[in-house]
Amino acid sequence: MTFLHARFRPLLAVLALGMTLLMASACGSSSAAPGASTVKEITVTIAGKTVTPPPGRVEVAKGQTVRITVTGDVADVAHVHGYDKAADLKPGTPATIEFVADQDGLFEVETHETGLQLCQLVVS
Repeated sequence: MTFLHARFRPLLAVLALGMTLLMASACGSSSAAPGASTVKEITVTIAGKTVTPPPGRVEVAKGQTVRITVTGDVADVAHVHGYDKAADLKPGTPATIEFVADQDGLFEVETHETGLQLCQLVVS
C-alpha cells in the first residue's frame, strides 16, 4: 500500500494544485464585463435621530455607481453634497439615490431637516 501512495504522490500533488487554482479563479470571478464597475451599495436607517450604521467614511472608486438607500422615521430629504443628488424621505419607506461617482473628493451625505450626517463618500 505504501508503494501505491508513493507512486501516485506526484499525481495527487498536481490534482491538488489544479483544484486550488480552480477554486481561486472561481472565487475571484465576477459576472461584470471587463472594465465595468460594480455598484457600491450603502444602506442607512434613521430612527429617533440615530443613524445606523454610525456615520463613517465609505471609499468609492471613481467611475463606480453608488446606490444609497435611506429609510427614516420622519419626513426629510437625504442629499449628497457635490453631486447635488437628493431623495425625499417618507417615514418607513426606503428612498434611493443612485449616481456615478465621477468626481474625486470627499462628499457629505446628510439629511436637510434634521441635519444628520449619514456618511462621507471618499471618491478616488
